[in-house]
Amino acid sequence: MKRYLTILLLSLFSVLAACQKEDDSFKWRDEWNKGGEVDPGDGPEPFNPDFKGGPRYVWIDAGANFQYYANDPDYIAEDCERIAKMGFTDIIVDVRPTSGDVLFASKVAPPCKKVAAWVNGRYRWVERTATFDYLATFIAAGHKAGLRVNAAINTMVGGYRTSLGEIGMVYDKPSLRSWCSVDNLEGGLTNAMDDPDTGPRFLDPANAEVQEFLLTLLEELASYEGLDGIVLDRCRYDDNCLDAGYTDAAKEAFAKYLGTEPSSWPMIPQGQVFLDSPNALQRHWLTFRCKTIHDFVAKAADKIHKTSKDVRFGIYVGAWFSEYYRSGVNWTSPNYALSKNESSYKWANSAYQKTGFADLLDFILLGAYAGAASVHGTGEWTMEGFATLGAKRLCGDVPFAVGPDIGNGSGFTNGHQEALMPDIVKTMMSSGGGLFIFDLCHIRMYNYWDAFETAIDEYLKTL
Repeated sequence: MKRYLTILLLSLFSVLAACQKEDDSFKWRDEWNKGGEVDPGDGPEPFNPDFKGGPRYVWIDAGANFQYYANDPDYIAEDCERIAKMGFTDIIVDVRPTSGDVLFASKVAPPCKKVAAWVNGRYRWVERTATFDYLATFIAAGHKAGLRVNAAINTMVGGYRTSLGEIGMVYDKPSLRSWCSVDNLEGGLTNAMDDPDTGPRFLDPANAEVQEFLLTLLEELASYEGLDGIVLDRCRYDDNCLDAGYTDAAKEAFAKYLGTEPSSWPMIPQGQVFLDSPNALQRHWLTFRCKTIHDFVAKAADKIHKTSKDVRFGIYVGAWFSEYYRSGVNWTSPNYALSKNESSYKWANSAYQKTGFADLLDFILLGAYAGAASVHGTGEWTMEGFATLGAKRLCGDVPFAVGPDIGNGSGFTNGHQEALMPDIVKTMMSSGGGLFIFDLCHIRMYNYWDAFETAIDEYLKTL
């Protein structure tokens, strides 16, 4: 017992030493994480069923689960009951797939009528012909089952190019080409609409019209009766990482940020994977990109909380922060001493540190996407390491949940990992204070329903 207490105290000291000061605001969120009655003060007051232990989230990807839910509200209700029976407290319902079309009532975004998905070993279109309100159905069914319901959107996306064809608003409206990302590819600066590769078509985070459109979507979402939370996914620059973001709008905004025209454009060599020692201009560019995302997150938080005091605001990010500058995201606390604590951020100055947005959130989900053989450890690419490092990096600014992708990581792709679930649940709950599992489709695919019920029940018996 003394050994575990010593480890706990050392971990707490490490977190406090890494953070320059503590923010005492939003303490009501700790009560929300525990379940039961909450005094929200000036914050949201969500639907709050009584439950033991920390929050336990399961993600419901739109595309991967579309064949079951797109046209069948009864299936939604049945699965909400099964999710609650497993012991989860929250569902995260993807209502804006990577096509950018939506599964909720919107006046500004087109409805999602089909997605490309793997069904019975074949990649094909799955169509939605039903007219019931997808999100409202999940809210009603989730609450009836005793679950809190959070809506997730793929944020900086507007279309998808598949092997079956193209889909999404940027393809429906050619005038939105100017909203798309421009990347420094092998052939030079290339608009996402001209990229021949399959995948999501990302939008330009620096484009004011893009931001205004997304804020309107978030206002519509926050207006949904009974919705407990909103989660931003893909709130970042696109998958070309350091090659991304070279639009005209970004150049204009970057020049304003610098106070002068940049001396080169682009300023990072094409194909650069990592940037260990950026020069002065590159450091300004990396900071500008993170500030762009930070400032949008601040606007999103403000929009959601002004629209509804009952809706919490969160973000999903990958827990591998050591390389997240490549995506233009600093999800740490602005009080976290980056240059002192992170070997890959020795170049990060105070301006970059201030782009941390953890203090703007009500909760955050960290994807600890390590392999099945890497539950324990102290570094990145172990689940436990992701969790303990996440706590250090967040400095107590925001409650967080953490967990693995149980279908795509090494050792998970063929299933048969039932025996591992108790260790995963116990480790994530003790190291992070909350459990996050991606995705429900993998629980279904590998029949992990009983495994998670057993694992969460074993964790609850320890309380």
